Amino acid sequence: MSERVAGASWFQRFLLPGFALKAFIIGGGYATGRELAEYFMGSGPRGGLAGMVLAMAMWSLIAAVTFAFAQMTHAYDYRAFFLRLLGPGWRLFEFAYLVFIVLVLAVFGATAGAIGQAMFGWPSLVGAVLLAVAILFVTSFGEATVERLFKFASITLYGVYAAFLLLSLSSFGDRILAGFETPAPSDGWITGGITYASYNIVGAVVILPVLRHLTSRRDALIAGALAGPLAMLPAILFFICMVGFYPGIGEETLPSDFLLGRLNAPVFHWAFQGMIFIALLESGVGAVHSINERVAGLFEARGRRFGAGPRALLGGALLVGCMFVADRVGLVALIAGGYRLLALLFLIIFVLPVLTLGAARLLRAPAHPSEEATA
Repeated sequence: MSERVAGASWFQRFLLPGFALKAFIIGGGYATGRELAEYFMGSGPRGGLAGMVLAMAMWSLIAAVTFAFAQMTHAYDYRAFFLRLLGPGWRLFEFAYLVFIVLVLAVFGATAGAIGQAMFGWPSLVGAVLLAVAILFVTSFGEATVERLFKFASITLYGVYAAFLLLSLSSFGDRILAGFETPAPSDGWITGGITYASYNIVGAVVILPVLRHLTSRRDALIAGALAGPLAMLPAILFFICMVGFYPGIGEETLPSDFLLGRLNAPVFHWAFQGMIFIALLESGVGAVHSINERVAGLFEARGRRFGAGPRALLGGALLVGCMFVADRVGLVALIAGGYRLLALLFLIIFVLPVLTLGAARLLRAPAHPSEEATA
């Protein structure tokens, strides 16, 4: 792939992959703060931040190697990627990945249900169904619509998190400073950071379809390095706000709703909850879109088109099952029980292979000089 992709913009080459990764990661729990409480708050304010920085560095490293390997092998869906990385072992990843997609979509549904319950007193299933309908609508229109959602939703999201930090500092900044000064055990931050990074970085595989805009290995490495900070920045801003109510906030199902209640800003409360719904939407869209692209690849190999109708049917079937799980199990149990096991699985069948086998292949096959000259 030595020639520049026609029409590929600077945004598509360098920022879109990081925005897409952030879109996938945020909906799994840190949009509400639940994941941050589960994996970082237990290590105290300073230990928690250290764990988040560790996870961010891991994301950048793994994403850079993943993106470069995908660009080198022209593997832009997870089946093609793992077929080239693991050979026949790719089926191990597909099994774990499908379990993961069911889990994360159930988490998204449980989160939407919890927000609807907190804001409007709705039964939890109502919020989950509304989210499923929105995801289905966006994914049925294909890749261009998905990329536009990532772009405009990301701009909104970063702005809302920045405003959240400023309002928190003005409302209870003294509590935040006191929280960071409070003596607290910081042990466990390495385990928390590695666990959180290991299952979330599978998002680098989920977003492979948006890597088609990369023009060179240099593009891939830059996009991967930027992906870690782009994905973690909102979480760090949110965690700083949460420190103001350490350690009690760690027990809240929706830390975001708890903090918004302390701000006493009703309009912003609605805006933030709306932003969380958008974050869940773009995360869910990324997950369903990856499955659709996997199936579309099978159709294309047989000379057939996988259009909007089949995409909607497949996405609908997947979402109905996941939202049922969400309604039955609940948000806290899904995050606490499911993610730790998947973190170990993905560490073994994705993180370690891509950093060893994938990196070795990249080193043995250096980029062609003409490719780098056009970057």
